[in-house]
Amino acid sequence: MASDSDSAYDSAADQNPNSLPDTPINHQFNSAIDDHLSSLTLTPLNDAVSDLAPSQSSNNVLDANSLADQIEAIDRNSSPEFEVSTVETTLEVAVSSEVVVVVEERENNLERESNLESDGGVVVWREVEGDAVASPSSSGYAGERGSSSASSASGIEEIEEHQVRVRDRSLVNGIADSQPAWIPGKRHENEDDASISWRKRKKHFFILSHSGKPIYSRYGDEHKLAGFSATLQAIISFVENGGDRVKLVRAGKHQVVFLVKGPIYLVCISCTEEPYESLRGQLELLYGQMILILTKSVNRCFEKNSKFDMTPLLGGTDAVFSSLIHSFSWNPATFLHAYTCLPLAYPTRQAAGAILQDVADSGVLFAILMCKHKVVSLVGAHKTSLHPNDMLLLSNFVMSSESFRTSESFSPICLPKYNPMAFLYAYVQYLDVNTYLVLLTTNSDAFYHLKECRIHIEAVLLKANLLTEVQRSMLDGGMHVEDLPADPSSRTGSASSHLGQHSPDRFRDTRTGVGGPCGLWHFIYRSIYLDQYVSSEFSSPINTPQQQKRLYRAYQKIYASMHDKGFGPHKTQFRRDENYVLLCWVTQDFELYAAFDPLADKALAIKTCNRVCQWVKDVENEIFLLGASPFSW
Repeated sequence: MASDSDSAYDSAADQNPNSLPDTPINHQFNSAIDDHLSSLTLTPLNDAVSDLAPSQSSNNVLDANSLADQIEAIDRNSSPEFEVSTVETTLEVAVSSEVVVVVEERENNLERESNLESDGGVVVWREVEGDAVASPSSSGYAGERGSSSASSASGIEEIEEHQVRVRDRSLVNGIADSQPAWIPGKRHENEDDASISWRKRKKHFFILSHSGKPIYSRYGDEHKLAGFSATLQAIISFVENGGDRVKLVRAGKHQVVFLVKGPIYLVCISCTEEPYESLRGQLELLYGQMILILTKSVNRCFEKNSKFDMTPLLGGTDAVFSSLIHSFSWNPATFLHAYTCLPLAYPTRQAAGAILQDVADSGVLFAILMCKHKVVSLVGAHKTSLHPNDMLLLSNFVMSSESFRTSESFSPICLPKYNPMAFLYAYVQYLDVNTYLVLLTTNSDAFYHLKECRIHIEAVLLKANLLTEVQRSMLDGGMHVEDLPADPSSRTGSASSHLGQHSPDRFRDTRTGVGGPCGLWHFIYRSIYLDQYVSSEFSSPINTPQQQKRLYRAYQKIYASMHDKGFGPHKTQFRRDENYVLLCWVTQDFELYAAFDPLADKALAIKTCNRVCQWVKDVENEIFLLGASPFSW
């Protein structure tokens, strides 16, 4: 099973060039850095990180009396891994050899420290003369202390992707009177690194080559950002020349995360307070999306020509990358490394699987029936399986490409986890507005065979009214916290409830606008063996896009904390802040993440989580694709 910290596409061939390309920009940059470093002295830094003791759990039942004291009640204000530095002139660089370099600049420091010590591989560089090199706070990012553009941008607040104006109507708490549908594609192409609005974006993504040529930028025109890309490349190469690899830079409230994949460099600049593990995982997915389009064989082009420009190869794919980046703010699959299924009655899903199995037996490698980003059924050839990340990238590629919606298509694609060096061939056909069929094969001449397979599948689905059931499920939604059964322990297997059936034994909170029982607002349940997850529909307390994004990022943080190898892994956590109570529970079989009202009682929250787990077990035939091959990657 994949994890956030795992490098999904590393190989022995992914070695980075150790020499800095011979360009005037790099000569100038190296000279400035050498002059700067010559004026620095070193003193030890005390590494004070408080460890979080993992809780113990001997079984799969949370008991309010015996385990409540074991749950970690972590105050958000005192949590070290989520603490945001208030010193805006601190620059932290974490490199692959576990050395953390902290650069502190002091304007009024006239004393020179000459001691050079090292303590556990952690050192501090203190600048003696403040005017040697401009501080990070004077980088030009509007709003930062010391920025020359801060005064000119005093009337501009940091821009979120959902903050738009409709016919000059003002925003109220970031929400316009009318919420327009999100449209994929390049944003703000007229901007560059000199634009104040570009600097105010909360989250940037960049892809560049090891020679410093820009390949992709979330905002602005790549050609106008050539100088900025060269600066990023010079930083990476400078650290590599010292025998290390740069991973993270913190400058005030900004994080700069680097990911090096052979000749391809990926960078994320963010002030969204997302954990490093989440941002790195997003860069991994962004790289995987590029490999899905080009395969990893593109590295050979750089071996032949170090200044190779691969931008033309990605022409017309801006919508694909922007759609993936947008999913980082709403799709749990991007950090859970699992996929979700459309809720369906067990006989309906079995019937769909039987139809796809007939096709797989005729030479198709994978047959996938999906409704938007949810799996209806999935069948693979013998001893083959699809990784959840590949399914995420494939569905994003199909849904964000308008050409797939207008006609049947036969396109080469690469599945990075399956084989990053070779193309497969995908036959894609939409069966209705949301449901589409993907047939994958290794044969480039199989178009007509796959077309016949699709005709057969579509005819059987229509005859059995399976597409009607799929559309009905999309309209009904999935699990609602208001439908949480009242007493799951009193029911037997023969009396198990079904989704969408409001039987008398179901508990529905009579108070409107407060979610489910005991203040339950939302939950995510992940089956570790199946690599599938199910999440409840959003209840009324979190019904706006901004509230949903805030909850999603809270899940990101606590997921990273639960799987932090340095402080855990943990079994249970209980966190309370001004927005939510978050309760997490990890066993060898499943993971549960639940959000409650901030005033929820701990003991009642534990009992409610037990009820959620029992409910999921009762309806697992409807919400999971059982019998799917487990992913042992």
